[in-house]
Amino acid sequence: MREGIHPEYYQAKVTCNCGNEFVTGSTKKEIHVEICSKCHSFYTGQQKAAQARGRIDKFNRKYGVSAQ
Repeated sequence: MREGIHPEYYQAKVTCNCGNEFVTGSTKKEIHVEICSKCHSFYTGQQKAAQARGRIDKFNRKYGVSAQ
């Protein structure tokens, strides 16, 4: 590798809005994110339920089925 052309590499502390913190490698010392694997619906298992509810609601609207 050539000397002097590569950025500094740090052990970066990543902080999420939900309060989760973890360490990763980056060219920045600190990283702030809005969503992480602890609060994202795909990783928490909430996404499947939300998708199913959306499909059920779409079916009910299309065929005029009302909830009783």
